[in-house]
Amino acid sequence: MTVDERLAQLGLSLPEAAKPLASYVPALQTGHFVYTSGQLPTRGGVLAYEGTIGLDLTEDDGYEAAKIACLNALAAIKTVIDDLDRVAHIVRVNGYVASADGFTDQPTVVNGASDLLLELFGHAGRHTRSAVGVYQLPLGAPVEIDVIAEIRG
Repeated sequence: MTVDERLAQLGLSLPEAAKPLASYVPALQTGHFVYTSGQLPTRGGVLAYEGTIGLDLTEDDGYEAAKIACLNALAAIKTVIDDLDRVAHIVRVNGYVASADGFTDQPTVVNGASDLLLELFGHAGRHTRSAVGVYQLPLGAPVEIDVIAEIRG
């Protein structure tokens, strides 16, 4: 089953790649690796979630926001390699969570991205990861995700 077929099976689709907010590119390939810039949980250029986890938003909201941000990261990767079936392995995910004082469950929030990658890529979706709590993210986003993927050929 292709990645696009798995997405459809989950009732998901890749968005159009988000436009950069500043002076950077959404994704860059070097050798057999593609690195994405941090991706926010946007749909059509608008934040799907806004605020701080543990204050304005729940952990479940954060999980969903991480999933959307991860879809945006995959869309950025696709702009570089054209076909997500060329992904040999998801190597690394970094997740940043805008966290209320005392909120310490950032790993559960970032699982929104990690679980999606496992569903889409199976064993090749297993990755190393960081889940970091921060005070604030661009545009008031609750989550920012970046991905490193190893590419075939």
